[in-house]
Amino acid sequence: MTATASTQAIASYDHRIDVQIRYDNRSNREDRAQYRLRYYPQINFNNDWSLNSFVVTGDDFASSHNTFGESDSQEIAIRRLYIRRNVDGGKVELGVIPTYKGRVSATGLSKDGWIQGVRYVTSLLPTHKLEFVVGSLNNTDPAKALSLSGELDYFEVEYSASLSQHHAIEFGLERITAGNYARAEWRYIQNTSQTWLIEYVRRLDDAQDKFVLGTESQFEIKGYPVDMYAYYAYVSKAFGFRAELTEDYLGTGHGGSIALSGSLSIAEMDWFSRIDAVGNNKRLLVGIKRKF
Repeated sequence: MTATASTQAIASYDHRIDVQIRYDNRSNREDRAQYRLRYYPQINFNNDWSLNSFVVTGDDFASSHNTFGESDSQEIAIRRLYIRRNVDGGKVELGVIPTYKGRVSATGLSKDGWIQGVRYVTSLLPTHKLEFVVGSLNNTDPAKALSLSGELDYFEVEYSASLSQHHAIEFGLERITAGNYARAEWRYIQNTSQTWLIEYVRRLDDAQDKFVLGTESQFEIKGYPVDMYAYYAYVSKAFGFRAELTEDYLGTGHGGSIALSGSLSIAEMDWFSRIDAVGNNKRLLVGIKRKF
């Protein structure tokens, strides 16, 4: 649901909010109850120019939850603030920008993170895009996300394409926090309710690897629709700090996760649950969420 209030003939304000409460049971730590608030304000100056921001709870680049009852876990910060200019077939973003240009891959950087810099996306063909990012990612404290750094340590070039109705690919080269990486992704859209994915990242300067095999699906249980995302991941022990910044990080070595979600049909809320396993450690997450 979007709230809009016109301030002048060509300008408008929009926002999105999502709220989540969850219970976190971990085999190697104490249980905890957590909450998350995400706020996405946007000022649209016209069809091409906008000012965007992102305010969220959490105390780390890839963490956006606060813990109930812990006085030192009640953080909230502005993690992004940037200008976006839409251009034919692409866009330019400048400032403290998102970590993604669109859909977030399993091996991509956390969608709650940020990069201080500039992104340029252009279309080579209608379904073929090229992305360039230059900037800084040398501080992962959300409270300092807007404290601009003079050091350039983040570089990315990525090619993505929808080859057909069923096949999509991505290839990218990155330099992140003093590590050099090559990333590849293949997605097979079997049908409207089933997608398979394979993602691979190679650390070029240290011969380390990350591999993900996963599936996204929608199915029904006695007429009740359920969404599922499941994957297996392997991360080399010395892969580097980039592993901890990614969207699906469980730990080094072999791991896996199964996430289920559906509608509660109560106050427009959804439920979700997730089971993670890496090594001898297990984790169960259950909760509710709502978007405004």
